[in-house]
Amino acid sequence: MTGQVELDVLVIGGVGIDTIVRVPGLPLADVDTVPVEPIESYLAHTGHGVALGCHLLGLQSGLVDVIGNDPEGARIRREYDELGIPLRVVLHPSGTRRSVNLVSPDGRRLSMYDGRHPQGLRVDPNLWRPALRLAQHVHVSIMDFARDALGDAIAADRSISTDLHDWDGRNDHHKDFATASDIVFVSTTALPPDGVDWILANGRADVVVAMAGADGSYLHVRGKPVRHFPAITFPDRPVVDTNGAGDAYVAAFLARYLDGAPWQDAATAGTVAASWACGSAGTHTNLITAEELAVRSRRLG
Repeated sequence: MTGQVELDVLVIGGVGIDTIVRVPGLPLADVDTVPVEPIESYLAHTGHGVALGCHLLGLQSGLVDVIGNDPEGARIRREYDELGIPLRVVLHPSGTRRSVNLVSPDGRRLSMYDGRHPQGLRVDPNLWRPALRLAQHVHVSIMDFARDALGDAIAADRSISTDLHDWDGRNDHHKDFATASDIVFVSTTALPPDGVDWILANGRADVVVAMAGADGSYLHVRGKPVRHFPAITFPDRPVVDTNGAGDAYVAAFLARYLDGAPWQDAATAGTVAASWACGSAGTHTNLITAEELAVRSRRLG
């Protein structure tokens, strides 16, 4: 990341490569060979989805991360240069994160994640500090090294968000991220009934968004009743792949939040963006633009 670029959103951590295998169904049959469609790979993972989603929504976004000096890392650097999204990286011998995602015809997925980096990895905080000083908002992925950026973001008086993904409400790895962030996104997949209450009671968050897949999302604003936002079905974009839907939700939510919109408007935008993302195969291949988001949101109104 070079030059004094003012950033709306700085994303810390979470870029890698997805290999997508479209399978006949999940779970797989207990056989030796399963014929599949052509196997493709994509620039992907959660931090990239938020950075790219914000970029396509008209925000100035940037990403800092730890990647490998390998073909996957070279691909990331090349494609970020082509996208025009500022990128700053540290190279680590463990390599670039990868995942293999099995996707069924109805869009469901099973992800096999290869994080690669050793537990307890720490990097020079100058990876993020120069960019953090230029950013309005910081989105911190739950990479182990990225937890060290939370204190810097708080000290710099930046608003912070994070996505806890399938947190079970107990795993200590996620707690620093959950308690340091102003906006917390979390999947309901493994979240216990008291999970959101724990975040609000123990952290800084004003809002927690519990994302429930086909059931939509639940907006928890401190001191306000919970609001449910049902998932949307676009007749012209049937669900083909749910990879990256959550990241699309986060990006659109942040875009509306940074524009000063009410929380419910941000959640509506996130719902639209997530549903849109499900209508294209692969990961982050066709995230919604600002123009399309405005059109689709008006139709809902």
